[in-house]
Amino acid sequence: MTELWNWRIDGAAPVEVYPALAEALGRVVMPLAVADPARLPTYAVICDVWETPGEFGTVVDCYGVPERLPELPSIAALARLLDRNCLMRDDTLDAGRHLLVAPDGTIRPVHFDVTETDDGEVLTGQRLCSVAQPGCRGWSQCHRSRWAPDSVRPALAAA
Repeated sequence: MTELWNWRIDGAAPVEVYPALAEALGRVVMPLAVADPARLPTYAVICDVWETPGEFGTVVDCYGVPERLPELPSIAALARLLDRNCLMRDDTLDAGRHLLVAPDGTIRPVHFDVTETDDGEVLTGQRLCSVAQPGCRGWSQCHRSRWAPDSVRPALAAA
């Protein structure tokens, strides 16, 4: 079985992202637009990178990622290589809650306001997931996550 990863990057041009992805994943990365399934090496990962409005406007979709390739160390390596913050979805079903992965590998939960547009989701209004925020208190979905409000994991994924 293969995985699908969906990440966002804070202000990286797609031409920068493809080579950094190849290095971070340790695999050949084929852009979706030119990938020919009949000629694709078995170890290649197909990726699509595009830009949208809003915060973290560079979107990365990786298709066919092998199960044995761990996501957190991969996105931490990408953040380090690009020297940019990256986002990935967390384990709640809250569309506005993500994990922020810093270039040093630190991971913390954050929230965004999400607006649906014809170009996809637009993220704005970044704020930390914290018990100081009314929506993160009590019985919120934030407390059901393994990434509890105010949690910071220094360099967890960078190792």
